[in-house]
Amino acid sequence: MPAKLEGRSILIVDDDPDILSTVRMAFESAGAKVMTANDGNKGVDMAQRLDPDLIVLDMMMPKRSGFLVLEMIKPGKETGVRPFVIMITANEGKRHELYARHLGADEYLNKPFSMDRLLEKSCELLGGQFIPPEEAYLRHHPEARPRSKD
Repeated sequence: MPAKLEGRSILIVDDDPDILSTVRMAFESAGAKVMTANDGNKGVDMAQRLDPDLIVLDMMMPKRSGFLVLEMIKPGKETGVRPFVIMITANEGKRHELYARHLGADEYLNKPFSMDRLLEKSCELLGGQFIPPEEAYLRHHPEARPRSKD
């Protein structure tokens, strides 16, 4: 397991069921408690009721965009405080990233992104432990470690 996030609560807000299930499985395998919402209105409601440690938030969704959700859950636009927000998007425009960060997003990842990158950024924000995949593999398969030439 490349990440350890035991005891952390994470809300994933995305309208794509494949992303919801894939990201959910990654965080659950790291030990996090995971909740999901499939549109912006549900995301705002759940964020306000459940007070998660981290919100993984899609930018483009029905009913309420990620930007509008961010305005509701981080009205002071502060970064570096709970709930931390990682915005995910297929939109590669730099101005969208700047606007998301202006609204309080702590991180911004373009789709497609690797689960390892998402877990690494989440660990950085939440104080969890991230183990790079190569190191995790070698811990479980020490015979694959290169031998020294001493």
